[in-house]
Amino acid sequence: MAGFYRVSAMLLSMWAGLCGLGQADAETDCRAPVAVCATAMPDAFPLIRDGLPVTIHVDEADWPGVIRAAQDLQADLAKVGGQEGKLLAGQSAGASEPVTILAGTLGRSPLIDGLAAAGRIDVSAIDGRWEGFVQAVVSDPAPGISMALVIAGTDKRGTIYGIYDLSERAGVSPWTWWADVPVPHQDNLSVAPGAVADWPNVKYRGIFLNDENPSLYGWANETFGGFNHDFYARVFELILRQKGNYIWPAMWGKAFWDDDPQNGPTADLYGVVVGTSHHEPLMRAHVEWERYGEGKWDFAGNADTLKDFWREGMHRMSDVESLVTIGMRGDGDEAMTEGTAISLLESIVAAQRTIIAEETGRPAEEQPQVWALYKEVQDYFDQGMQVPDDVTLLFSDDNWGNIRRLPEPDVDRPGGYGVYYHFDYVGGPRNYKWINTTQIERTWEQMNLAREYGADRLWIANVGDLKPMELPISFFLDYAWDPEDWPVERLPAYTEEWAAQQFGSAHATRIASMLDRYTKHNARVKPELLDADTYSLVNFGEWDRVVGEYEDLAAEADALLAEIDLARRDAFLQLVWYPVQASANLNAMYRAVAKNRLHAAQGRSDARDWADRAEALYARDAELTRVYHEDVAGGKWAHMMDQTHIGYTYWQQPDEQVMPVVERPDVPKQSALRVSVPGTERVWPGAAGDAALPLIVPGQNHSAWLDLFTTGKQPRYFKIRSNAAWMSVDTASGKVDGTRRVSLRIDWSKVPDKGATGTLTVSAGLFGRIQVDVPVAPAGSASFVSLPATDISGNVAGEGMAWKVIPNLGREDSSIALFPRTHPALEPREGGARLDYTVSLGGTGPLVVDVGLAPTLDFSGQGGMEFAVSLDGGAPVRVNANGGMVPDTDDWEVAVSSYSRTRTVEFPDVAAGEHVVSLWEIDPGLVYQSLVVRRDDRPDSHLAPPFRPEPPTSP
Repeated sequence: MAGFYRVSAMLLSMWAGLCGLGQADAETDCRAPVAVCATAMPDAFPLIRDGLPVTIHVDEADWPGVIRAAQDLQADLAKVGGQEGKLLAGQSAGASEPVTILAGTLGRSPLIDGLAAAGRIDVSAIDGRWEGFVQAVVSDPAPGISMALVIAGTDKRGTIYGIYDLSERAGVSPWTWWADVPVPHQDNLSVAPGAVADWPNVKYRGIFLNDENPSLYGWANETFGGFNHDFYARVFELILRQKGNYIWPAMWGKAFWDDDPQNGPTADLYGVVVGTSHHEPLMRAHVEWERYGEGKWDFAGNADTLKDFWREGMHRMSDVESLVTIGMRGDGDEAMTEGTAISLLESIVAAQRTIIAEETGRPAEEQPQVWALYKEVQDYFDQGMQVPDDVTLLFSDDNWGNIRRLPEPDVDRPGGYGVYYHFDYVGGPRNYKWINTTQIERTWEQMNLAREYGADRLWIANVGDLKPMELPISFFLDYAWDPEDWPVERLPAYTEEWAAQQFGSAHATRIASMLDRYTKHNARVKPELLDADTYSLVNFGEWDRVVGEYEDLAAEADALLAEIDLARRDAFLQLVWYPVQASANLNAMYRAVAKNRLHAAQGRSDARDWADRAEALYARDAELTRVYHEDVAGGKWAHMMDQTHIGYTYWQQPDEQVMPVVERPDVPKQSALRVSVPGTERVWPGAAGDAALPLIVPGQNHSAWLDLFTTGKQPRYFKIRSNAAWMSVDTASGKVDGTRRVSLRIDWSKVPDKGATGTLTVSAGLFGRIQVDVPVAPAGSASFVSLPATDISGNVAGEGMAWKVIPNLGREDSSIALFPRTHPALEPREGGARLDYTVSLGGTGPLVVDVGLAPTLDFSGQGGMEFAVSLDGGAPVRVNANGGMVPDTDDWEVAVSSYSRTRTVEFPDVAAGEHVVSLWEIDPGLVYQSLVVRRDDRPDSHLAPPFRPEPPTSP
């Protein structure tokens, strides 16, 4: 038999696409082992012929979950081909079905065991592996069978994954039900000869349905009548189709085992491992204490009652495969009483493990357990709390995607380590529940870090309402299955391959770009944190630039909606169009509020127009929600976007959406012409001093425009005259009725070598003249320079290390980090690891370097991670990247709210000219995003100033 290849499902799906599933045939790619193709190949297995799928055979002695998954495969192939093939369970495969799929579990299916024993299939690659499977095209595997596609698993889920893997590569997306992704029709499909074997990297891989009121709550009640086994069956199927295996069920006033006694058995039937959240020990939901508990949730004073309560949870669990949460937090997901002794927690766990042993009838260490080191529980662990070696220690992020603690690399511990990660959160500094704000690149960076440090036994993500987190859920589970398939260099391909899987290859590149950009923009600041003051109106045209980027995205989404196949329209509306439009609309609304308030303060006549626009955009937010609830998939997803997201005043959500306050000043009939310029809210005439634009330098960060506006209802006419041959405007005369922006043009070939200051005279006829100074300077005269951390002029990595770009990660551009992330602490000296940046500035005196980093936490608990900054080869200045940034502190809130951590170093007495700034890696794990090198205070803005922009030029 041909040798084994370990190939990811996504890569095989890509091969299948290249071989005819929505893309042009590529014969050479169809020769990949067991690739699914629309093209006929020699010795290929005929999966579908003339619309009729091949027969599927499973053994009646196999796991019920395997037989159920085979039924899904039968239904999936029927959707692909248009006809329903046969499924034989418990019937002998033979002459009546000479070509068939044989699926089964080693040790459970006599047929599969016989093939392995006879050497007809080679299972050596998966021998002893958890959840491993083999797919192999085999000739004459048994009497009466001329050809078979054999799917053999090492255990129940291994076989199920092998079955769903084939379905996915035949064109059935895991999101076919949950996002209405259509199944492409194929009259003929073949499976190439050969064999593949696959298995997971992370043992337990799951999702946590959380913070589920009001959206998932409303939808599940209307669709299924509650969080019952019919609802969970759909969730379990999705988890398995994505090769996940673990769930923490919804728990806001819900009890998985108590609400529907069939929930647990259904999970066991499907093959999903059940757990409970970090503060729900021994399979008891938190709300069950409210329903049945007596006395206080206090082990020190109410131990016997709590033990009985927990014992019932373990008794009820019975034989359902579970990963049992142990430990204890305060009532309602709060910290336990201040000063809680570590010894008390240790005694609680000892009591719980006694209950586990007594109820399961076997030693406690034989029942998989997890202790979540969430919030203050991690502090107890850091202080020496003892945890049994067989228990999986689950570290957590800070609820904002930054892992708080990781183990020492290469530590061999029987229970292993894991990570609890968040795509959704309720808590400070602000809830974020409404829409996806997670960059898959950030998830990759943090989970890659976890993997390198050995936290790979359990990965679970808080996914909120499940929708609209489809993309990050897919990535999280795909990466947990096979991290090796997604090195940093291949990250840009992930979104495109995912888009191709949902929408076909024709639009995949465009859709992937939209997904990457809207998540990047939303990650800059969570929608719930947005307000009119988030971005600057006067510095760098920041608000206009941000809204312009969103508007470009929204226009692209509208254009593609008009082009996309009708069958894919519902999926496109959910996965792309709605999140893009809703995000763009929200930002446009807050920009309109900001302009309304500024224009009212400046006396502009169009302030009321901006109030009208803000209110119209607020109303459109409700209309977009209506579209999602009523127009998508015939109303299938009603309530799924019920989450409030406008009108926050503190961390907790408002009960209802609240329109931001706008101003509606009276507008007089008489009107005057006024001018405003970038960098200030002042207007002329009226403000003290002369009107002047900020210094314009080639390569400097600047905005070059004038706003002309009227103060009353009457329009005003204007003319603009320049006194310099090197300076002009795009509109030299015209009418102003409200606000009119005039852009500058600079012909740099005519600017004097040493720079100059020109004057623009704005004339309003009898109503006076306004003079505006325009200072320009030659290259190298900038007072500050902004650049992405990837814009390096040189680098040194050191032996065995390499600087690598993490594409798209961060607020503005891409990021850069040193790999491997487990390197020892380095000294900032010759031969060390550094990044060099060449900048040119004018002036003399102090030079300040602002380094923008990802808000990475001190995951080693060493008192802060360090890097260093040097100038022109001088002595490096060491910097603590985490100083003061401890979760739930003000410093931390600023960092996570802005999705960036800025650290500053000042060098005194630096001359004008070209300089080299060097960043030195000291501690591993830091991610560098941007640099601003400046002489003095930089203008206020949420984002870094625009990177090395081109100066305004004449056409």
